[in-house]
This record gives sequence, C-alpha cells and structure tokens, in this order.
Amino acid sequence: MPCVIDTGTQTPQRAGNPWPRRLRAAIAGILAAAVALGVAELIAGLVGPNSSPVVVVGGSAIDATPRPVKDFAIRTFGESDKIALVIGTLALIVVFAIVVGLLSLRDRRIGVAGIGLFGAVGALAAFTRPTGDLLDTLSSLLGAVVGIVALLLMISALTQPAGVTTDDDDGAATESSGGGRDMVASGGVLDNLRQNLGHRDRKGVSMDRRGFFIAGGVAAGVAAVTGGAGTLIQRRFDISAARDALNIQTPADAAGAVPAGADLASEVPGLTPLFTDNADFYRVDINITVPQVSPTDWSIRIHGRVQNELTFSLADLMARDDVIERDITITCVSNTVGGGLAGSARWIGVPLRNLLDEAGVEDGADQVLTTAVDGFTIGTPTEDCLRTENAMLAFGMNGEPLPAEHGFPVRMLVPGLYGYVSATKWVVDMELTTFGEVAPYWVQREWDETAPIKLASRIDTPASVGVKAGDVMIAGVAWAQTRGIAKVEVRIDGGDWQQAELAAETNVEMWRQWRLPWRAETGQHTLSVRATDQAGEVQTEERAEPFPNGASGWHTLQVFIQ
Repeated sequence: MPCVIDTGTQTPQRAGNPWPRRLRAAIAGILAAAVALGVAELIAGLVGPNSSPVVVVGGSAIDATPRPVKDFAIRTFGESDKIALVIGTLALIVVFAIVVGLLSLRDRRIGVAGIGLFGAVGALAAFTRPTGDLLDTLSSLLGAVVGIVALLLMISALTQPAGVTTDDDDGAATESSGGGRDMVASGGVLDNLRQNLGHRDRKGVSMDRRGFFIAGGVAAGVAAVTGGAGTLIQRRFDISAARDALNIQTPADAAGAVPAGADLASEVPGLTPLFTDNADFYRVDINITVPQVSPTDWSIRIHGRVQNELTFSLADLMARDDVIERDITITCVSNTVGGGLAGSARWIGVPLRNLLDEAGVEDGADQVLTTAVDGFTIGTPTEDCLRTENAMLAFGMNGEPLPAEHGFPVRMLVPGLYGYVSATKWVVDMELTTFGEVAPYWVQREWDETAPIKLASRIDTPASVGVKAGDVMIAGVAWAQTRGIAKVEVRIDGGDWQQAELAAETNVEMWRQWRLPWRAETGQHTLSVRATDQAGEVQTEERAEPFPNGASGWHTLQVFIQ
C-alpha cells in the first residue's frame, strides 16, 4: 500500500522486522571499509608500501603501546606479535565499520564522518612516522573518499527517499510517490548521493533489496580488485632478486672450521644447533612489514662528532680488505628466562672500530647513534664500539647476504650487548653524539642506556611431557658473551648440583651446548640449570623481568616422566 510523506528527509513508516535492514547496514559498513582499504593499498603500491594504512597505523600503535602491554605481547605471541597486531587492527576496523554502517541508517552524515575519521587517522599516522611526508597521506585520504561513496550507495538502497518502488524483505513490491530508481536514472549517481547525504532515517522503511545487493557486489569487487592490484604492484619494491644476485665471498680473515665436539645437536635430539638457520633466527623489531632496501641505493653516513665525515656504499664495504667473518650469538633484551629470542650465526662484515678510527671520533662523543631506514634509532656506547674486537657492520649471515628480515643489506652487531643497544637492522646513518644530547627509541621508553648481556643458560630437552622412564639426556645451551662459559650445572628435584658435560668451545662470543645423562623415574620432576662464566661469575638465582636491562634467574622446568 502506498505511503505518503511530507518531506524528502523522511522515509515511509512501515511495520516489519528491522533486523534484515540492520544486518545489511552492518555489511555495508564492512564493505565500505574494505573498499577504503583496497583503494588505499592500490595507492600505496604507487606511492610506497609505508603509506599503507594498516602499516602506518600499526606502526603508530606499536610506538604508543605502553611497555607492559608490549612485554605481554612478546611473551604471549613471541615473534608472531606483529601478526597478532595486524589481526587485532583488522578486527577493530571491522567492529568500527559495523558501527558506522548501523549509524548510517539514522543519519548518513554519521557514516561519512566515520569513514572520514578512518581516513584521517591513517593519514595522520602516515605523516607523523619518522620518514613520513604529505605524499604518504594520499593512500588513506583517497581510500576514505571512495569508501564514503561506496557506503552512501549501499545505504541509499536500504533507506529509499520518498516515492521509490522497492523490493521488501518478503519480496513484494511497495510503491511510494517519488524518485527512487527513476531518480538515479534521471539525475545520476551523484544526484542520488547528494540527496541521500543529508537523509535522516526512521524505523520501518522499505528497502531496495536488489539495489543493495548490486551495490554491495560492486563494492566487494572493487575492494578485491584494488586490494589485489595493490598487493601485486607493491611487489616492485621487493628486493629478493637483488639480494640473490649478490655474491658473498668468504673473507681472508675467516672464522675457520668449527672445533670437533662443538656441536652436539646431531647426538642429542631436541638440542639447539650450534648455528641457527637463517629461516629460524628470531626476529624482534617495530616493523609491521619488512623494510625493502635496494642494495645499489643503500649507503651509510658517519658524521657528528668526528673529524672526517664518511659515506660508504655496500660495494665500498664489500670491497674492503679488512672484512672479517665471525661466529657470534646475539640476544634480544625481551628474552625471558629459558626463552628462544637468542640465536647464533656466522657473520661477515667490516670491523666497526676501523670505520670509526677512519672517521676520527672526537673526545666526549660517548654515543654512537645509529638510525634505520624506517627512522628507528639505537644508541650504543662509543667505548663498546671501539673496544669490542668483533663489533661490525655486517652484510653476510651464514654464508649468504643478510635476509631482509634481519637487516639487508647491512646491520650493526656489537657482541656482548643486547640488541636494542647494539644491533641496528637496515642501518643507514651513524652519528657520533652523546647520551645527554639524544635519547634513542628504547631509552625514550625507559629502558637502560647500556645493557650488557647477562649470563644465561637454558634447558632445551627433555620435553615437559611424554618422556618415558629410563635413560634420558638433559641438554641445552648457555652463553656469557665476551666472557665465555666455564661450567654448567643441573639440579634435579632440589638435590645437589651436578656438573654437565660441555661441548667444545667455539669462541667466547658463542653459546656452548651442554648435556647431562639422567636415569629418570616415573613421576613429576623439577629440573634447574645454572652456568658459570670464565671470570668465575655464577648465574644468579634472583628473578628479574626483561625490563629495563634483561631477564635473570635459573631456568627451571617441570617434567612428567611416564
């Protein structure tokens, strides 16, 4: 039956179940957000991947997240913390989009404002990133504009102006007194959008079901095509081919053969290998996506409180006659007691001390401030850079160019210091300054300025459950970088400490494997381990969390023997 209304800003009053219309409004909000993201990804493919809303908003979220929350994320998700962040960000976008879609039924202007806010947040995040500029805001802003158009088209089908012939939820035709599809046909899509932008809705209206599904299908298609095209276009920034083309030669000053008996992993199932495969090496950084740095475009500038400002390309570093190869264990400060955020590799690079000597460090410059391509900063004590023999700018890892995830083309390493004060990945700038003048990224967040790696040991095997009674091998690794491991002891069920067998030492900068045979009886048992370094220091039992300068305490494991 026809409904007559007296203004174009009201809709026919019509009884019925409001939920189908609300459900479709929620879907409209989700599809509009998907269109906005898809178009933004397409623009990011042209502008650069760092303009992607998910990337820049995620990066800003990492920067703004309180330290306890970051610690929780690393403990809970480990190296998958960034995946968890992206999933969480997308989930929030879906919830926000649903709310925007539902509110758009009442007032289209709310929907426009909601999608506009979505774009503004992305643009602001892109512009305020350390390397952001105005061009990086285009992805979010243009994506939001197209998302608004998509939302209005879909919502207009759910809340028709007066005089529309519609398909209601029962499939019956309902005729009003005005324009509807005729309006679209005669005035065009833009006229429809203009009339619907100021439209305030009320309950019980008719809806154009077929029109909604057409608009929704178009929106879904636009989101899929633009998002997919953006992903494909962004592959042009990938540096895999350029990385694979590099030939890393073993330098004259090579690490040499591994001593016999230094790697027991083949003899003890479950024991950590002496060298960590590149694919298995831990990764902890603030990047949602891995920076892609062209090796031909890369260079590093050494400046600040130096006598000679220097710039080196990758070719310059690789061609030097002082390139070294060293076996070094590195550790993240976020590693908990018994955790896996540590790894060992054979690194190739140029001694940091030589580069700084060539630059001529001025008196009083107590900090080497290094900056990554993404603007992330790390401050390293100058004294450690100069006195640590094997501190280096590394470009090789286990006989290959550095993987992109681990800093390709060049990263810094200073043995004996946690990564957040020494191991800048994708490094492009080195400034000699002071800690009083500049506070690097993590120091701004109240972590200590200096952080020597603490003496640590870990039980790798046996597993906590599923082990059968009988002869069992207890084994693991221990490290005391730059000091070396002298002894490892194991305590079973609170008894006396038993000295474990140590693998042969590679060097003092590498971890050492250890093992202890055990006649295990059925039941639950408690295993603990502690290490002693070559200076005579015994690993402390006192528990400390990673903040502010690394975890401490004995690794203790509960094992159930069947």
